Amino acid sequence: MPRLNVLFVVSECVPFAKTGGLADVAGALPAALAERGHDVRVVLPRYRVTKKHPARMLDHVLTVPVSFGPVFGGVSETTLPGSRAKVYFLEHDNLFDRGGIYGDSNGDFGDNLARYTFLSRGALELCKLLNFEPDVVHVQDWPTSLVPVYLNTLYRHEPLGRAASVLTVHNLAYQGWFNKSELHVTGLGWDTYLKGGLERRDTINVLQGGLVHATIVNTVSPTYATEIQTPGGGEGFDGLLRARGDVLGILNGIDDTIWNPELDKHIAAPFSAHDLTGKAACKAALQREMGLPERPDVPLIGMVSRLVTQKGIDIFAESLGRILAEDVQVVVLGSGEKWAEDLFLRLSHSTPHFRAWIGMNEPLSHKIEAGADLFLMPSRYEPCGLNQMYSQRYGTLPIVRAVGGLDDTVDNFVTGFKFEELSSAALSQCVEWALHAYRDEPAHFRAMMLRAMKKPMGWNHAARQYEALFRLAMAKRRGHLTDG
Repeated sequence: MPRLNVLFVVSECVPFAKTGGLADVAGALPAALAERGHDVRVVLPRYRVTKKHPARMLDHVLTVPVSFGPVFGGVSETTLPGSRAKVYFLEHDNLFDRGGIYGDSNGDFGDNLARYTFLSRGALELCKLLNFEPDVVHVQDWPTSLVPVYLNTLYRHEPLGRAASVLTVHNLAYQGWFNKSELHVTGLGWDTYLKGGLERRDTINVLQGGLVHATIVNTVSPTYATEIQTPGGGEGFDGLLRARGDVLGILNGIDDTIWNPELDKHIAAPFSAHDLTGKAACKAALQREMGLPERPDVPLIGMVSRLVTQKGIDIFAESLGRILAEDVQVVVLGSGEKWAEDLFLRLSHSTPHFRAWIGMNEPLSHKIEAGADLFLMPSRYEPCGLNQMYSQRYGTLPIVRAVGGLDDTVDNFVTGFKFEELSSAALSQCVEWALHAYRDEPAHFRAMMLRAMKKPMGWNHAARQYEALFRLAMAKRRGHLTDG
């Protein structure tokens, strides 16, 4: 098959900048596609956090036209580590040299529409500077949803306008709402606002613009693709998505060069499905680091999560009394809603078999995945989820609510444990079931671990599916332009 030219426009990307799973996908998928021979370029902002990663400044001055005049920026270039995929940082310190990506402790940045307009339109202008004509532009979530809008409007009659656009929705709840008085920042006219999908409830909704204009929309698991086309899961867009009729779900993979217990430099000892010896050493090391009694016999439950209601953290909190009444150890890593942080810190100081680390700690997240026996993910909704896949890779059996990608990736009582009802009682009962299997059915529990560890969860399969999706988008785009 012919080689594809693919432009990824992303707001975060591992290893440069990360707040969630979008960054993991933005780092792994381009690398997997480049490995398959495609010309892949990734464009993201030069945030302050990215500046610890060296990049070569290009001679180009990037000119981004907006309604009140051009905005100028710089461009620096590097590659994804271990990959041929090129990465371009758009440099504009007034917009991006800050302590956060989307916001800080005071909330979202007030000029986010201007920041991600610069990224979205800047990425297209960069293509002109580089003489790079993408076959497909792949965008993710609301921060880059203006790209499909631009391709269908301001760039429609330029060579770039031939490019197909694919919008991947990682989380439909985050939509990019802005006052309509800010429309001038985008360089788009009122006709596009009123008739082109940006207007919602007398306000700019950037994600809606992308959903209307993208050649193809997909999301990160088959079950989530179904859920978002229902009133209960569509966040107000279920009718629009059903009307499109082309919303597909492709499961994320995991980067199994990073999340691999045989190679992981963060954990106490390597192990594999062929030799589990090192997992016991990882459990003991995690217990020591978290100040828990070093007991090989006690079931150790881990959680690495944003401490927010989407992740079911309230259900988890309600179930803790019942869970901690068991002979069990619990370790939590994450940050989020203050009440949850405060509760878990209090429990850490008052409960001998519960420990929490509040904040981000990448090495500790690896140690929890390797050292725990069970891993909790009681999400209200979960577009895909990655930690349940990391957990299986490390032989740490996930306990998940059967929604979205959790339902797609965990086989009940085969590679993990699932419950359906969103309640502390259902979660507690599922935990008790898993503890029973750990204590009273050790042979079956070990067999589950081995099945989980042997599951293929890397990016190769997903990359092949995205190749097919991109070619489908290209064919659809060509037909659309011919018809138009």
